[in-house]
Amino acid sequence: MPYLKTIALIALVVLVYHEVLIKLVLDWWKDPNYSHGFVVPVVSLYLLWRKGDRLARINRTKRPSLPGLPLMAAGLAMLVAGHAGAELYLQRVSLLVVMAGMVLLFFGREMLKSVSPALAFLVFMIPIPYMLYDSIAFPLKLFTSCCAAMSLTLLHIPVLREGNLVHLANTTLEVADACSGIRSLISLFAIGSVVACVMLRKNWKRALIILLVIPITVFANAVRVVVTGVLAHFYGSRVAESFFHEYAGLVIYLVSLLMLLSLCRVIRGDGPEPAYERAEAPYRGKAGAV
Repeated sequence: MPYLKTIALIALVVLVYHEVLIKLVLDWWKDPNYSHGFVVPVVSLYLLWRKGDRLARINRTKRPSLPGLPLMAAGLAMLVAGHAGAELYLQRVSLLVVMAGMVLLFFGREMLKSVSPALAFLVFMIPIPYMLYDSIAFPLKLFTSCCAAMSLTLLHIPVLREGNLVHLANTTLEVADACSGIRSLISLFAIGSVVACVMLRKNWKRALIILLVIPITVFANAVRVVVTGVLAHFYGSRVAESFFHEYAGLVIYLVSLLMLLSLCRVIRGDGPEPAYERAEAPYRGKAGAV
């Protein structure tokens, strides 16, 4: 019977939000900046699976909470306002608000607290508004081009920077949106959140790992532009823009990810597990973390 209730609630949400969900999936498919959106719900389910035992225990003693009703109403009001103003971001975020209200209403506060990390992680599947995207990408382009110009100057390579353009003796490099690092920044924020949630227990350590995503991404992307500039200076623009340009982004992304995982291991440390964590171990789910 509880499973039937859950299935009915999911069906109701899909019925109300089917247009929003279809447009969201199309954005994942068409926009390479958000192709990771296909993976986000799967990871969210994994975070719930890790807490399977705890969620089952809470479900046996659940205490439904009426404040879930106004929370659901607020989410539906956001949906209506988003439709009226043709604001997709507001419509999509309203889905998470409605889901939180449903959990609170039918399963109680403790259940909402337990599932909130998995629910909050779904934010990463929603494309940010273009104005916010541009306000982040533009400063990143300027900063990356500035770092690249300074680094090339230190390497005794003649360079002139104009905005996001880096002029070399035989070519000009443009730090475009795709080279700004925002794509890596968005996906690494998502991965960093999962890594922090799985590997770390203290909230300040989790916050630190998530914040470290910014300097790691900016540094790695600046290195990419510098290496491109060096190759263009010594071997011509064709060498820098052919094979290297196609695959450098993937290599730099993997390096950034390895740096993030390494820092996470350093911050986590290898000390003994605190006594209060050992006491809660039976309710953690299948996989434990430090």
